[in-house]
Order: sequence, then structure tokens, then C-alpha cells
Amino acid sequence: LMSALLVLIFSTFLSWKVTHGGKILIVPFEGSHWVNMKVMIKALHSQGHALDVVRNSKSWYIKDDSPHYDAITVPVDEAFNNDFINPILKKIISIERGESPLITFVSLQAEMFSALSEIHRMTCEMTMTMLKDENLINSLKARKYDLLLTDPAWGSGIILAHALNLPLVYNVRWITGGEGHLAIAPSPLSYIPMVGSGLTDKMNFKERLKNFLFYMIWEAQDTFLIRPQYQAVCERFFGPEVRYTDLQRGADLWLMRVDFVFEFPRPTMPNVIYMGGFQCKPAEPLPQHLEDFVQSSGDHGFIIMSLGTLVSEIPADLANEIAATFAKLPQKVIWRYKGEKPDTLGNNTLLVDWMPQNDLLGHPKIKLFVAHGGTNGLQEAIYHGVPVVGIPLFFDQYDNILRLADRGGAKILPLARLDKDDNFLKAIQEVLTEPSYRNNMQRLSRLHRDQPVTPMDNALFWMEFVMRHKGAAHLKAQAYRMPWYSYHSVDVALFFLAIVAVIALMSRVFFRLVCLKKCQKQKNNHPNKK
Repeated sequence: LMSALLVLIFSTFLSWKVTHGGKILIVPFEGSHWVNMKVMIKALHSQGHALDVVRNSKSWYIKDDSPHYDAITVPVDEAFNNDFINPILKKIISIERGESPLITFVSLQAEMFSALSEIHRMTCEMTMTMLKDENLINSLKARKYDLLLTDPAWGSGIILAHALNLPLVYNVRWITGGEGHLAIAPSPLSYIPMVGSGLTDKMNFKERLKNFLFYMIWEAQDTFLIRPQYQAVCERFFGPEVRYTDLQRGADLWLMRVDFVFEFPRPTMPNVIYMGGFQCKPAEPLPQHLEDFVQSSGDHGFIIMSLGTLVSEIPADLANEIAATFAKLPQKVIWRYKGEKPDTLGNNTLLVDWMPQNDLLGHPKIKLFVAHGGTNGLQEAIYHGVPVVGIPLFFDQYDNILRLADRGGAKILPLARLDKDDNFLKAIQEVLTEPSYRNNMQRLSRLHRDQPVTPMDNALFWMEFVMRHKGAAHLKAQAYRMPWYSYHSVDVALFFLAIVAVIALMSRVFFRLVCLKKCQKQKNNHPNKK
């Protein structure tokens, strides 16, 4: 008996997963980006890691007290918060509802350029405030972090990682210059659609021209509006030899918030780890008042609508149109909306300030998700297999919904068409009555879930891998260290062209000499006659 007991104890000891808690510095971004970063923070904390989160004094979502992390607050005069974003959103919604596609496109680009430039200006000012604070930098160095985890949609974490000489891990889909893959992996424009283009990976000649145009727009934005701001910070504190683009592309690990059930297939790199849907989980029981509401829907089921973290309200006439449409449906509707109550609100519609979106999407009576097209919400829709009617507002949202529409799981309804000819009602009824939408989303759900490990466990493993090995240099391609002419082998091509040119020139000289010699010989053999 004693021997059996010793064997059991020894086996249990061998099976224990010993977790060596590390120290992680986190530099997040605000809004919906913080929503998914917070999920990762909780998971890291549960693994025994000590976490410090950098936030600014005017932070919108990131609180200064949490059981999962300690906050490091940086004083700022301006920040990306509700006061900053609300006026911009009102302009964008007004522009989106315009009649002329050309004017709408130009106006949207100008507004987005202006907003992004302002966001990165404020980010650079916050970064300089940190770097100028010697006490802060020295205290961060003294803590001896194992890695820095950041959202590279802004550049503070990238520059801070260089200042502290820390391994760098991204919670990424977007970087300061656009979609993350563009900075690290080959991205042929022939089948990789640019953000904003509204294209799929199947493009004809005209569409490839459009795709190239959008590529040039993004390059111009990064080259002239964004990158110089961060480069100026690098030159001020590290010297002109340090290039921001090298720091950005030199991260040890890119935890990409998509997978290839959602994203179009494309080239990738060894240090890109796909964790799309890492925030998704099985549904938990609803609060009693919500459960009673959805159960009252009977066989018709219910619909949920959310326009995301940033959009709290919309113009009154648009809200009334949406409410009137919902009132015509037999389904119950839960609508996340903080604006003034629409006059046309029906008895079947419940307005809420917040809702447990994941749990509602996983409820057996859910029929449809009316969404703005944010990555977080669409990944949850895929996970639970719920079809989508998408009302994109700005940035990547149209392209996100397009990926689901291309796979037969969503219907896109541009904002400009929402309040015309009962388009909203028709879109909802089409998705509710046509079985292919739900069938396709259920198929995508099965594909997404069929993985050897969960996306979150995969992300945790690779972050701890970087901590154990002090980086992941062996996974990083040398492309980020190469100048553009070396990366594209322009110098090699020019070298071979030079050789060809020299050979051609020498051949021409040789034949001219041969011809001259032959002509001279003929002249000598046939003297001029008088």
C-alpha cells in the first residue's frame, strides 16, 4: 500500500505544470483594442505573471486599479478618449450618408487622415513624456521585465521596448501604418486586398488597379503623416541611426488577432502566431432579466444589435428608422444604444447600455447579429455560428464584413442605404429566411473550433516561450534589417544589367574593330585607281 501511495505521489508530482511567473510590461491602446487586451491580461494573470499596464491620466477605458495588474499612469494634456472621438464619429457618419460616392470617399479619407495624424501626435507626446522622465525609466529598468506586450496600432510600446531593451510581443492586427502583415510578410497586391478597398482576394484587372491605388494611399499616409512623427522621437532620444520602421518590424512575436477562417489566405512568417477568436468562450447563463426577455420570444428567437465600443449614439432620424424596422419584426431585439430613446421604439425592442455579447451570441434562441463589423464581434459571431447583417461605419469594418459575406455568412448594408426603400428590413428578412447564411456561419464555426489547442492557450504558450528564451530571434526573418533595394534585389538586378551592358558594349567595340580591320585590309588590297 505504501509503495502504491509513493508511486501515486511521484506521478502526481511529475504531472504538475510548474508555472514560473514572469514580469510583463503592457502598453495597450484604448477602446475596443483594450477590450481584447484585457482578456489577455486576465489570462496572463491567471498563469501567475505580474503585470504592469501603462495608461495615460485621461484614459478612457483603462482603469488605474485592477486585481489583475498595477497601473503606471503617465500625465498628459490630450488623449484618445470619448471627448476626442465623438466629434469625429459624428462627422464620419454624416459623410457616410452622403449621396455622391466620390465626394464621400474623398471626405472620408481626409477625415481619417486628420484623425489618425492627431492620434499619433498625442501618442508621440506621451512617449516623449515617458522618455524624459528619468525616474520613471530607471524604475522600469529596475523591475527587470521579461517582455513588453503592446498593441502596435500606436508606437509608444515599440519605442519603450527599445529604450528598456526588452523582448517585444504584439497583440496585433493593425500597426501605425496599416494592416500588420504588410510590414513583415510578402503581400502581393494581385490577391491581397488593401484595407478600405472593399475587395476580396479574387480581383480582375480593374480591381487590381483599385487595390494598387489604396496601397498608395496607405503608403502616403504612413510616409508623410505617421512615420515621421515617431522617427522624430527616435532621433531625439536614440540618435538618427535608429529607425522607427526597423523597431516596428523587429518584434519577436506577432500575435495576430485573426485566423484563416476569417482572413483571406496570404503569405506569413514564422514569428506570426494566429490567435483569432482568442477572446471567445462558451456562453454563460444570462442575467435573469435578459433570460426572461429572450425566452419571451418563443419560436421566433431574438436579434442583438451593437455598433461597437466607440459608437454610443447615432443621428435621431437614423435611430428612428432602425427602431421602426425592429418594431415590424416578430423577433425580440436587444439593442446596445446609449442615445435618446427613439420615438418609434417597439415593444419587442430592449435598449441596453451594455450587454453580455458573447453569452447572447451563444444562446440557443439567437437568430441574427446586427453588427458594425469590428473584429472582436465578428470573431464571436464565427465562434457561435450566428449570421450577420453588417452596417459598417469606418476604417476596416466594411472589409471585415466583406470577408464573412464572401463566405456566405453575412449581408452588407452600407449606412447610406440603410434608411432607403426598406433596405434594412429587407436585409434582415433575407438573412433570417435564407438558410444558407446560418449554415455557412455554422460551417465557419466548426472550422474555427477544430484546432489542436485553443487560440488563447496558443498565445500564452508563445508569450511564455519568449520569456523563457529572452526573445525569439531565430524566428525573425532578416528582411526588417535590409534596406528596400536589398529586399527587392534592386542592387542585384542593376549589377546584372551592368554586366549585360558591359558585355554588349565590349561586343560592339570588338565588332567595330574587326570591321575596321577588315575594311583596312580590303583597302590595302585594292589601291585607288587613277
